[in-house]
Formats: sequence, C-alpha cells, structure tokens
Amino acid sequence: MENPFEMINERLDRIEKLLQNIYTARETTNKGVVIPELMNVKEVAAYLSITPSAIYKLTSTREIPHSKRGKRLYFQKDEINNWIILHKQYTNDDIERVSSDYLIKNSLKFE
Repeated sequence: MENPFEMINERLDRIEKLLQNIYTARETTNKGVVIPELMNVKEVAAYLSITPSAIYKLTSTREIPHSKRGKRLYFQKDEINNWIILHKQYTNDDIERVSSDYLIKNSLKFE
C-alpha cells in the first residue's frame, strides 16, 4: 500500500499540471472550448530529448500515448506528461520508506 503522503503529493502534482494545461491550452471559439496542446513527432522528440526514430519505436510498440490520423501521429502534451509521471523510477530511499511503512502498518494488524 502506498504512503498516503505520496498519494496526496501525486494528486497535487496532477492537479497542478491540469491547471497549467488549462492556462496554456488554446481556446477555439467564444464558447470557451479548450483544445489540448498537440505535438507532432519532431516536437515530442524534442520535448523528451530523444530522436524521432525512438518516438516511432515507442508508438509501434504502443508504449507511448498517441493518436493517428492517416499517416500522421499526434501527441497530447498532458498525456505525455502523465506518461512520464507514471513511469517514474523510485529511489532506494523511496522504496525503503514505503516498505518500512508497509511493515509497520501490517505488524500493527497482527498484534
């Protein structure tokens, strides 16, 4: 089970990113419809600091969220940000803290 403070922190990060996306998104009409910021292969490659061929490999293996219209690939910036967050590599300290919390919580159940 995750540490409740980590869960709160992750949720706050998601809320912050959503708010940033709202402010940076383009509005289409006076109705206030918000369109997510879209990127093409070159833009997402530059955004992630990897090569376009690496992006094509990630799309062909369906590892990165994307949309396809005809021969063109599109990426939503907020989906890419969420994808990066979901693939976070925890430090040894994070793992040790979570495992300690888990052991403490479960040892209290059996007493």
